[in-house]
Amino acid sequence: MVLYSKNIILESEEFDGFLELEHGKIQGIHKSWEGSYEDYSNCVILPGFIDIHVHGWATGSFWYEKTEESLRKMCHTLPFSGVTSYLGTTGADSVEEIKRCIHAADQVYEENEEGAELLGVHLEGPFINPKYRGMQKEECCLNPDIQVMKELYNTFRHKELCRHMTLAVELPGAREVLEFCREHRIQTAIGHSAATFQEIRDIKDVGIGGFTHTFSGMKGFHHRELGVAGAALYFDDMFCEFAKQTGLTVSHEAFDIAFRIKGSERIILTTDCTGLAQTQTEFEHYVRKLRFVKDGNKVRIEHFDGRTEWLDPEDYSAVKNVEMGYAESVKNMAAHTKADWFDIMRMTSLNPARYIHVDDRKGKIAPGMDADLTIMDQDKNLICVYCRGREIREA
Repeated sequence: MVLYSKNIILESEEFDGFLELEHGKIQGIHKSWEGSYEDYSNCVILPGFIDIHVHGWATGSFWYEKTEESLRKMCHTLPFSGVTSYLGTTGADSVEEIKRCIHAADQVYEENEEGAELLGVHLEGPFINPKYRGMQKEECCLNPDIQVMKELYNTFRHKELCRHMTLAVELPGAREVLEFCREHRIQTAIGHSAATFQEIRDIKDVGIGGFTHTFSGMKGFHHRELGVAGAALYFDDMFCEFAKQTGLTVSHEAFDIAFRIKGSERIILTTDCTGLAQTQTEFEHYVRKLRFVKDGNKVRIEHFDGRTEWLDPEDYSAVKNVEMGYAESVKNMAAHTKADWFDIMRMTSLNPARYIHVDDRKGKIAPGMDADLTIMDQDKNLICVYCRGREIREA
């Protein structure tokens, strides 16, 4: 298969030419081509979006359901939001519930499901500070414990799936857990944390890579105590991960300040979507001022202003707009920040690939890399994706 575009975003240039795809890989990049090809002339071809922080999407929720089927649904539907690979993300649950997630991830990884590729697991907790727990369960927030960490790690049949962990570095036991993660090539990030700037300065040498959902769920900035938010902006060698840019959790102006300071070289865009329609009990979203309630085979949405609506959680068309997807978040971000296509490429693909150590095959358009591509029009509307060479678009 060969694709043509005037706007192929390579790592360091915008290329007018042809991409040759074969056996799920990019075989070559050519200035001319004699045979047939798919014509995306005026569209922009980017390396596939990688979401390293997604608990669930639309009809499947890894966090809520903790099943193989939830991950399969995410593999099948995440491409409709522009995502070609991802980390299934857990929450601060009991250790046994987190193990259920790990078992599910191992199984789906072995199946090599079509669609968005499951690259591994992001353990968001359980080692987080209850003071900044956000929507996590307070009773499941634990101090970092090396024995618990080893127990979780050893639950993975495929150890390479344990790719990323978020934790509060100010809690007792953090350094030992961080050292274990560095030794086993598990990326670490500070999140749900009340750490002071000095505490972060003193511990960052243990290989901490960045900050989870920057500005949200962390000690804020003060001119005499920079907190976690200030440290995220200050340290040049650490990445700022941002959840979807709706303008609600993090205002557009706040993101733009970070973009001006860090540049696209040190920002990673994620969604932190949860698959809200898949709640198994009752879930209150205090930012959006509504409550999701499991109601038989439907989900009841109770708005704080008194309105009520029902959704079928299995109907993708009905639930896809409950949360903002990845491609729409990129478009929304770019409407408020002066980010060009190279900035977008770095924040959505190159940076996350390097961050979780999959940049040997993901994150850029080059011969030998996986044929993961996200194609948008000039207005940043999603056209389709290619996941390991297979075209996928929403019907």
